[in-house]
Amino acid sequence: MRHGEVAAWGTLGTIKPLKNFEPAADIEKINETLESKGIWRTLIDVVTLLNNDQRQEVLQLYKTEVQQDLLQNIGKALSGDLEKVIIGLLKAPAAYDAQELKAAMKGLGTDEATLTEILSTRSNEQLREIQTCYRQEYKTELEKNIMSETSEPYTGLLLALAKGKREKDSGIIDYGLIEQDSKILSELGPKNTSNSAQWITILTERSQGHLRRVFDHFKNSTSVDIEESIKKNFKGDFQKSLLTLVAVAKDTPLYFADRLYNAMKGLGTQDSDLIRILISRSEVDLLSIRAAYRKKYGKSLYSSIQDDTKGDYRSALLCICRAEDV
Repeated sequence: MRHGEVAAWGTLGTIKPLKNFEPAADIEKINETLESKGIWRTLIDVVTLLNNDQRQEVLQLYKTEVQQDLLQNIGKALSGDLEKVIIGLLKAPAAYDAQELKAAMKGLGTDEATLTEILSTRSNEQLREIQTCYRQEYKTELEKNIMSETSEPYTGLLLALAKGKREKDSGIIDYGLIEQDSKILSELGPKNTSNSAQWITILTERSQGHLRRVFDHFKNSTSVDIEESIKKNFKGDFQKSLLTLVAVAKDTPLYFADRLYNAMKGLGTQDSDLIRILISRSEVDLLSIRAAYRKKYGKSLYSSIQDDTKGDYRSALLCICRAEDV
């Protein structure tokens, strides 16, 4: 968030700017912790008490005062999931998203759910920043990697999302366009197949508020849920990504609550999903996600994290989650 911006949207985050912020004192504490080798609680507290803008100030001051790169020093001192959490918190949001997108496309097999999650839940401005960071960090275009790692029509959908052309919710209801979009989504093209290009345009460019009205109109005029229609007419990654876009448009916090639940259910934990979602939503809507989680799963997100993780890694995640929802 830029200075001087209204912090209204950020009030649903669990992490807010620390009022008595003293970067020099924080650096001292961080250095002591790095020298203590192994007692990481102070480091966790320092990093999770600041918001991202303040963490960036600490990184800058560290560079000028200590003449070293704090991220590198932390990378040497920590390992495993705790390292991922602390480094993730210290990176600027766009750089962190770029890192996560790159990781989702690295090696054998692509993590499609992560690609779709990031590209469908970031604002147009954030998407532009991510593209820039990706180019600087990896010396290649995000679009180029998407094209080489995915296949059509899923590729086309991701590229459309990455362009960041979604309209803002204007508060004006355009009944004509609602009807038109609903009709396009219900029509079948040649050979009785749905037109994936038109689905992509509507689901990646229309505002979320408009889409919710389109889905209602679609249901009323066809007596079929939009999700059922997607499952019937599309398959594979494209189908899954359309379902994600619908879920995000209908209720973003609930979408993330489901993602978190799935990351922790059953044996083993999908730690990368757990870490990324908690970090990336910590200043946006993590309070709303916690409420959605509690309502749907009858258990607090805090307790779930407590049961599913351990050690300093658990402490760090619980600090981001902040509190128990009774």
